[in-house]
Amino acid sequence: MQILFFVLLLVVGACFGSFLCCQARRLHHKTTNKHAKPLGNRSVCLKCHYQLKWYDNIPIISWLFLRGRCRKCHTKIGLAEPLAELGLGVAFLLIGTTIDPLTATLWSWVLFAIALLFMLVIGFLAVYDGLYGELPTKYLVLAIIVAFVHLAVREASLIAQVGFAPALITNPLLAVLILGGLYCALYYISKGKWVGDGDWLLATALAIVLFYPFVSLVALFLANLLASAIMAPFVILRKNHRIYFGPFLVATFIIAYSLADLLLTVI
Repeated sequence: MQILFFVLLLVVGACFGSFLCCQARRLHHKTTNKHAKPLGNRSVCLKCHYQLKWYDNIPIISWLFLRGRCRKCHTKIGLAEPLAELGLGVAFLLIGTTIDPLTATLWSWVLFAIALLFMLVIGFLAVYDGLYGELPTKYLVLAIIVAFVHLAVREASLIAQVGFAPALITNPLLAVLILGGLYCALYYISKGKWVGDGDWLLATALAIVLFYPFVSLVALFLANLLASAIMAPFVILRKNHRIYFGPFLVATFIIAYSLADLLLTVI
């Protein structure tokens, strides 16, 4: 049952990854090419507008089969699609490790469903930021709204189980100060040169869902470590290259969220 549950999450996540990547490209096409031909409702090649068949949209498999190129014009598709599909599939799987489908309570299922919804929103932001170096404001606002819904359900669940405690207020506040606060400070100190204005809003949403200060601290450390390790060559070669933290923040959020219980046992 558990294995079947994980396989289902992996497949569903990969399908959503494909969808989010497609929507990111559509949104950018719409906002930057106001007089361009509409893409329509079906998936198409952005170069030749070939309408993709269902077998061109099988996550990861289609990209491998077509060798990363359009079936008709052979334009390179790039790595964004398979990375988004694989990334969201793994993200759904890891979030699935936080719940036991055989023993989960109603509270647990509701929290799990909201976590997946939140993952879809921040997954879209990660894809868009990775592709275009921007974080669309309306999706950042949506991420914060879903984060607060997740927080409300988590706190209601904890109150129902053990009653009210001051930590229900102080924990998320400290988490936001650690993760969102640092990125906010970096943004204003550097006047937007080190991090973008959307990075601290995304970090704030992630901190609300992570809830625990120590878990947010781990996510902060991992995000900066990962970004530095991967982007260092680009920064060295191109001194004016800015690091887009969105994908790194989302990637480390998934790790910290799925390992939260384990991390809390070490403090």
